[in-house]
Amino acid sequence: MESLAAFSIFGGCGISTNWTFCRAELRSGHHPLVGRILVESESRHSQALVNKLYLFYNHPGSGAVYEPVSRRLLPLDAIWQRNLADKPWPTQSLPEVMGDRDETLRSLIREYLFVSLFTACAESLASENASSLAAMQRAEKNIDELREELVGTFHRLRQSDIDEELFDVISGFEALKLDKN
Repeated sequence: MESLAAFSIFGGCGISTNWTFCRAELRSGHHPLVGRILVESESRHSQALVNKLYLFYNHPGSGAVYEPVSRRLLPLDAIWQRNLADKPWPTQSLPEVMGDRDETLRSLIREYLFVSLFTACAESLASENASSLAAMQRAEKNIDELREELVGTFHRLRQSDIDEELFDVISGFEALKLDKN
């Protein structure tokens, strides 16, 4: 039976996960969270509990908009591998593997996972911060509008009181003027 590990940095996209890491862990720093995910995934992989690894997170868009993203991290995608193999090496010197090829491959895969997870954490945090900022800006705008409305109401009520007092003074003056005549 095929097993699945899914990391949901934020959850809430209607996808059930084997384990989830919360926002507080994301805010406390990317390195500890990414390290914890890597240790957890390696532990489950070594116990043959996991043979696929998916990552779900939010990718920031323009403004406060973000979109949920899902990526399969493991096993490595065959199309991705082919595309990578088809790319020309950027220099004339080809890399050589010193030591155990399998250990080098495992190290490269760990680095790939680290970079992918770190990027997802950064994008999720950026999405959350943009969304929070937009919510605060909307709240500030609503507060300003309410303040303007309340100031306007205060001025109207104050003017009404002034008008009433002036009317009382004028009425009293007219009454005294009639009494003298």
